[in-house]
Amino acid sequence: MQFDLTDLRLFVLTAEQGALSRAAAARHLSLAAASARIKALEQQAGMPLLYREARGMRPTPAGEAFLHHARGVLRQTEQLRTDLQEYSGGLRGHVRVFANTTAVTDFMPEILPAFLAANPRVNVELQEKPNAEIPRGVLDGRADIGIVAGQVDTLGLTAIHFSTDRLALVVPRGHRFARRRRMAFAQTLDEPMVGMHPASTLQVFLAQVTEQLGQPQKLRVQLSSFDAMCRMIGAGVGIGIVPESAARRYLAPMGLVLIDLEDAWSVRERYILVREETRMPAYAQSLIDLLCAHHQKPLAPAPKVRKRRS
Repeated sequence: MQFDLTDLRLFVLTAEQGALSRAAAARHLSLAAASARIKALEQQAGMPLLYREARGMRPTPAGEAFLHHARGVLRQTEQLRTDLQEYSGGLRGHVRVFANTTAVTDFMPEILPAFLAANPRVNVELQEKPNAEIPRGVLDGRADIGIVAGQVDTLGLTAIHFSTDRLALVVPRGHRFARRRRMAFAQTLDEPMVGMHPASTLQVFLAQVTEQLGQPQKLRVQLSSFDAMCRMIGAGVGIGIVPESAARRYLAPMGLVLIDLEDAWSVRERYILVREETRMPAYAQSLIDLLCAHHQKPLAPAPKVRKRRS
């Protein structure tokens, strides 16, 4: 099958707007020309792609599949155009990374400056995404590298284990839980809580846990970084669930205590996801190598907390 980008754009608009007339107008085509293009697509496919109804058009099951792939082709075409513009300006490479909250807000800001300094003609696009969306982004080419934690369906991608982290309870030193060494997450739900923003990977995960427990967190404030969370916890606003690797750096300066969670899900294995590691550009592989090397460094021990290895 031979596809014209104009035909693909027309089909996507028709499916999204439910009317060929509106799609034709948006593409500056006559209705007759637009209709002929859609019929030609269906002839190539050998089956109807759109239902013709009194109220407009909608995709058939085959049309839904066609729509999914058409969007992917158009997205990649647009990305190709953008990349070529950047390369014409002297860029040598571009790495797109989909990552969870901890990666975006905690350790990637530590890693990227060194990588960018060593690769001045390479750009990095780092986007925070939910864990479940990250493998799909890598699989369909929207991302070159994915960073996930916990139990995630990797969709057959190459998964490189690079560290182990734990979710832990963080409380102010004067809190009634401060003398505890371990406790269950369910025991925290009657306390005022400090959380991450609702769309963050961590908060989405905790919402799933609390739904299973049948009791929500009593969230007083939701923030966009672990630094801000720890500041609020230190100020007595509430307690919070924070990745241990992020919490350790704030314990002493903010007067915090870290308490282990007894829940099995608190242990979070971290993985880098790629399509085919052997085909990656050298600069993308160097970012992976730097990420792995960064997490081979031992964590500094936290006050009153047993030291754990990453």
